[in-house]
Amino acid sequence: MKDTLTSNEVTHKKAVILGIQHLLAMYSGAVAVPLLIGTALHFNSSQMTYLVSIDIFMCGLATFLQLIRNRYFGIGLPVILGCAIQAVAPLKMIGHEYSIGTMYGSIIVAGIFVFLIAGVFAKIRKFFPPVVTGSLITVIGLTLIPIAVQNLGGGNVNSSHFGQISNLLTGIITILIILAIQFWCKGFIRSIAVLIGLIVGTIIASFMGMVSLKPVTSAAWFHFPQPFFFGLPKFAISPSLTMIIIALVSMVESTGVFFALGNLLNKDILAMDLKRGYRAEGLAVILGGIFNTFPYTTFSQNVGLLELSGIRTKRPIYWAAALLMIMGLLPKIGALATIIPTSVLGGAMLVMFAMISVQGIRMLAKVDFTKDHNALIVAISIGSGLGVSVYPNIFQALPQSLQLFLGNGIVVASVCAVALNAILNHKNMTSK
Repeated sequence: MKDTLTSNEVTHKKAVILGIQHLLAMYSGAVAVPLLIGTALHFNSSQMTYLVSIDIFMCGLATFLQLIRNRYFGIGLPVILGCAIQAVAPLKMIGHEYSIGTMYGSIIVAGIFVFLIAGVFAKIRKFFPPVVTGSLITVIGLTLIPIAVQNLGGGNVNSSHFGQISNLLTGIITILIILAIQFWCKGFIRSIAVLIGLIVGTIIASFMGMVSLKPVTSAAWFHFPQPFFFGLPKFAISPSLTMIIIALVSMVESTGVFFALGNLLNKDILAMDLKRGYRAEGLAVILGGIFNTFPYTTFSQNVGLLELSGIRTKRPIYWAAALLMIMGLLPKIGALATIIPTSVLGGAMLVMFAMISVQGIRMLAKVDFTKDHNALIVAISIGSGLGVSVYPNIFQALPQSLQLFLGNGIVVASVCAVALNAILNHKNMTSK
C-alpha cells in the first residue's frame, strides 16, 4: 500500500518543500507559453521580462482562486493552474493578424464566457461515469508522455543536440533516482522523490556543462503587475469566438482533472463543485487578460505528482501558489527554476505523466466490461484521442474554428466517450 501523508502529518517545513516540488513540476509548462508567444510576436527583452515574471505571478494568483473554496468560486481541491498551452497558436495568430490589444481583449471575453456558463456546463456531471472519466484520464496521461520524452531528449527535436548521450543520461538518471526513492524510502522522503530527482539530476548535469546561471544574473530584481501593460484591450468577433473555443477545450480538460483528483482523494465531484471550479478558471482568465498574460487552466501534470507523493492535503499547494507569486515579483528568484536542464525535467515528467495514465487505468479496472458496450466506448475514445494527438492535422480541411476544437486529442476522446456512452448506455443514464 502506498504511504500517504494527511494534513496533520504535513508540518509547515514539509509543506514548503512539497510546495517547491509541485512548483518545479509545473514551472516549465508555465513559462513555455509566454516564451513562445513573446518570441513569435517579437517582444523586446523588457517586454519578455514582464511577460514571464508576471505570468508566474498570475499562475500563483489563479491557483489561489481555485484553492479558496467559497459559495461563488473555487473547487477546493489540491490543483495548480498554469497557462493553457493550447492557446499558443490562436493567440499568435490573433496577435499577428489583429493586434496585441485584440489578443488580450479576446482573452477577457473568453474568461467572462467561462464564468457565465459555469453553471450550465457543470450539469454534464451525469455524462461522466467511470467508463468515460477513466478513458479521459488515461488519454490525458498518454498524450502528455510524448512531451516528456521530447524534453528528455533535449526539447527541440529539430536541434542537432536532440537525443545526445548527455541528455539521455541525465534524463534516465533522474528517472532512476525517483524510482530508487519510491522503492527504498518511506514517509516524507518518499513523497519528495521528484524534487530530489530534479535536484540531483541538475547537479549531475552541471558537472557535464549543461547548467548555466546566466538566466539568474541577467534577471531583474523586482517587477510588479501592471494592468494593461501592453495597452488597452480591443474587441473583435472572430478572435473572441476563437478564444471561447479554446476556453471550452480547457474546460473539458479541467473536467477530467477534477474527476481524477476526486478519484484520488475518494471524493465525489458534484455539479456545484464543477460550477465553482469553472468559475475560478473564468476569473483567472479574465485577470490574465487584464494583466496582459494568458488564459489559465488546471494543470494535469500535478495530478501524477500527487499520486507519487501520497499527499492528501492542500497545504503544499498553498505554498506553491505563494512561492509562484513571490517568484513573479522577484524575477531573479524565479529564474533559479529555469536552470534545470530540459532533459532532467523530461525524466521527472515521464514518471509523473505515466502515473496519470495508471490512475485512469485503475478507474477503468472498476468498469464492468461484460455488459453494455463499455469495451467499445473505451476502445474508440482512447484510440481516437491518441490518433488525433499524433496527427492533429487530420482536420486541416475543416474550418479553422473546428480545427482549434478537434485538433486536441483530449477533447476528441472526451467527445467520443461522452457521445458513445450517451448513445450506447442511454438506458443506464435515464434510469439514474
